[in-house]
Amino acid sequence: MRRLPAAILPAAACVWTLVLVLAPLALARGVFPIGTVATYQSASILCHQKTERSFTVGKMQMPVCARCFGLYLAGGAGALMAFVFSRRRPAPSVHVVRMVLSAAAMPMLLSIGLEWLGVIEGSNVSRFASALPLGFSAGWLLQRTVIGSVAGSG
Repeated sequence: MRRLPAAILPAAACVWTLVLVLAPLALARGVFPIGTVATYQSASILCHQKTERSFTVGKMQMPVCARCFGLYLAGGAGALMAFVFSRRRPAPSVHVVRMVLSAAAMPMLLSIGLEWLGVIEGSNVSRFASALPLGFSAGWLLQRTVIGSVAGSG
């Protein structure tokens, strides 16, 4: 029964990623308008949603940019992998979390910096790819923290 609370994060992350992919299809077909609008509005809280920086699905813009989609997709994958391959261990230390996230953020920060400086003209694929290490690491570490907390509470 302890695994049930730990399953919530990866399940929610996978559902959100699926919603991000299905929302443009629903928008194109005019189905579930309230849910589609809610998805795009929710996503706009954290994402700029620039058309030129977003993937399209079914000829419709996704609710998040390519970089954010990389974070969400990889975050869900990291949380799911941590859940599937979890063992009862304490949650990672703050020091470990900081080190891992700092290293994982480097590709994305480098991509952003080089784009801002005009050194490269990033593509949606490169923005997406640069976010994968940070997304996966954040999902993995957050899930490990949840698992460590659940294991420690019993």
